[in-house]
Amino acid sequence: MKVMIRRNSEGKLSVYVPKKDLEEPIVSQENPGLWGGLVTLANGWELALPAMAAETTLPITVDARRVSGD
Repeated sequence: MKVMIRRNSEGKLSVYVPKKDLEEPIVSQENPGLWGGLVTLANGWELALPAMAAETTLPITVDARRVSGD
């Protein structure tokens, strides 16, 4: 699914899912560099993010895969 990842003014990462009109903060991430691992959203969803360069600028729209969650 297409998701937008962005950083708010406080420096916290969030994910916006346009098809669900859902925006949730990222509460944990598998890799310190964010890319190529799982992230957990505040609502319990786990998303697998694609591998990308660590210096990738935000906001960015990527194709993520939903691994689990309600």
